[in-house]
Amino acid sequence: MNRSLGAPALKRKRPETGSPGLVDAEHAILNSIKSKKDLGIWVRDIKVDTNLTDHVVNKSLKSLIAKKLVKEVVNVQNKGKKHYMAVEFEPSKEISGGEWYTDGNLDKVLIATLQDVCLKYTRAQRVATLQGVHKELNRGVANFVISTQQIAEILNSMVLDDEIIEVKSTGLGDYHSIPIGTICYRVASGAGVAKGSKVSLFASIPCGACPRISRCTPDGVISPSNCVYYNEWLDIEF
Repeated sequence: MNRSLGAPALKRKRPETGSPGLVDAEHAILNSIKSKKDLGIWVRDIKVDTNLTDHVVNKSLKSLIAKKLVKEVVNVQNKGKKHYMAVEFEPSKEISGGEWYTDGNLDKVLIATLQDVCLKYTRAQRVATLQGVHKELNRGVANFVISTQQIAEILNSMVLDDEIIEVKSTGLGDYHSIPIGTICYRVASGAGVAKGSKVSLFASIPCGACPRISRCTPDGVISPSNCVYYNEWLDIEF
């Protein structure tokens, strides 16, 4: 059907916005943020990526957050830089710090709890392996599955804090069920004791008064694994 020559052509009206170009800017910024997926993007990189002014970027971000399309996330590697991410993504471990962090802050209570369980388990077992500790910590201690890598991090921090010591299995005594050469852990002398009392604990070690200490080796005829006095000393509840 022919349109009447006298009838004015109908035009689709563009939606009005409070600020010219703001809707287009929001789309550009949202696309920039989504392209980074779970890594998020720094606000300055958004400005470089979109070539928009500070005013437009800041106003658009506020609008996108209000529309629940974008969220601000904490980057544990640089908390001074504001990072943004599309709401459908969860921050990667590089951004969030993983399970050890809550809201961008190191979860010291969680770490202390896990260290305490590790210490008690190691003391009860006399000798603990990474696999043994891994099994123990995943018995509902935390509300997430703890990987062997995370447990290794916990154990290494305890070694640095002189809570436990790292040793290798000799296959004898306490190590009889552990393959020779396997890295394992024992409670350090005075672990969990107030600093003021550590001196007396170290002084009580029977090795200090042993006349055969020079001949004592981990895999020798004389060794801590078959020393009656040393094993009795380890049984002391600190």
